[in-house]
Amino acid sequence: MSDDSRTCKKPESGCVILVDSDRKRIEYITNILEFIDYSVNIAKDSSALEAYLDSAEEPVCCTAVLIGPGFSVSELEAIQTQVGRFSPGPALIALREEEGTMEAGPLTYLTKLKLPARYESVVDILHKAQLFTEQQQPAKPSQRPLELFRSLSGNSRATRQINKMIEQVADTEATVLILGESGTGKEVVARKLHYSSGRRGKPFVPINCGAIPADLLESELFGHEKGAFTGAINSRQGRFELAEGGTLFLDEIGDMSMPMQVKLLRVLQERSFERVGSNKPLKCNVRIIAATHRDLEQSIREDKFREDLFYRLNVFPIEMPPLRDRVEDIPVLTNDLISRIETEKRGSVRLTPGAVMALTQYRWPGNVRELANLIERLAILYPYGVVDVKDLPEKFRAGIEVVTERPNDLPVVQTPGEAPDTVVTVPRLPSDGIDLKVHLSNLEMDLIRQALDESEGVVAHAAKRLKMRRTTLVEKLRKYGLQRSQEASTI
Repeated sequence: MSDDSRTCKKPESGCVILVDSDRKRIEYITNILEFIDYSVNIAKDSSALEAYLDSAEEPVCCTAVLIGPGFSVSELEAIQTQVGRFSPGPALIALREEEGTMEAGPLTYLTKLKLPARYESVVDILHKAQLFTEQQQPAKPSQRPLELFRSLSGNSRATRQINKMIEQVADTEATVLILGESGTGKEVVARKLHYSSGRRGKPFVPINCGAIPADLLESELFGHEKGAFTGAINSRQGRFELAEGGTLFLDEIGDMSMPMQVKLLRVLQERSFERVGSNKPLKCNVRIIAATHRDLEQSIREDKFREDLFYRLNVFPIEMPPLRDRVEDIPVLTNDLISRIETEKRGSVRLTPGAVMALTQYRWPGNVRELANLIERLAILYPYGVVDVKDLPEKFRAGIEVVTERPNDLPVVQTPGEAPDTVVTVPRLPSDGIDLKVHLSNLEMDLIRQALDESEGVVAHAAKRLKMRRTTLVEKLRKYGLQRSQEASTI
């Protein structure tokens, strides 16, 4: 290490390693990083970096390695080798002067930082680096099971009502029929019913009745014996046997053929079935949950669905509202979908309040499935980044004016104050107007972020600074999708 080296301590925000030999640039970067409470460890070249990493007690405590311009290909390869020894390892960030080149060389950088840099840019890039490092951490055994990330999330009245219905029916043996448009989360409800019931420890077996040809669906459901039909070279269990003691989820039941409906009705009535090619009845202890996007009563009138089967299935109906009718849930859903991506180690992304507000104005023909696809796409396009309204695909911001500057940066004017010969500076409404709802949401978010920052992420202390109840602040954090503790401590 050079004479400028510092010991890796436990800073409030984190620490970085700066690989550079330019004194002026080192001083400039160090001043910025220390201002935002990052400790800085400086190495003038790859050899100094190697010496530091070999001697440091906790070399991986640093979340990023900032690499200055001017290094040769061999030096960059050496840096890559040194950093690559550690898992999880720090993110690589390239420092480039405005007039300099932006070539990547042999390294795969997380991102590049142009100099001179704005404070917001440095904070954003270091936040990316922190998320990048967290993604490399192995999953902890105590981490929540993945199925809980597929729970029915939201604070809308409709979502609360559905969760209440699930709680009421989960521990019964009643057959549940879930109705709603495609993509509204019918399988999510079915899974939550299963995991909330006494059958939780037994299998949850889903089958899409509309995706399997009618002549094969019987074998899929009930199994078959060897030689029962051409190609049946071995005996095989059906979904009813696989789900024994648990739950069988019959998705798209409205697409089932009439002959199969008759056979299913018999199984529901007698609680027994026979494999294809066998006459030996098998008892089954399976809870049935069915779902469809079709209007079954209309299908009955059109002689496409049996009325007796409908009443057998429709013991406890749950109707899923489309996402456009519960837009209040979008901030919470977005937050949970991002959590799922992070848990599955598929990257991360953040959305500004303005971007989330824009999503609430979209019609969502694909419902929650379309929202999940959008979040995954944004995580690919802007890995570990922050997505604003202007970054959303065009159809999601149709009719929304894209603000190129910070929404809270309104023009100001001076007006006479209350005391004689005084003036006060007040914000002025722009000539083209503003979206007041978005502006107030961003202003509220900024103040909450500041209060959390000044309170070191302690929600109770931040609530006192904002003169509100702690529970109210928790609800606002949930509304904006900021309830994760790591965000509160790094804002």
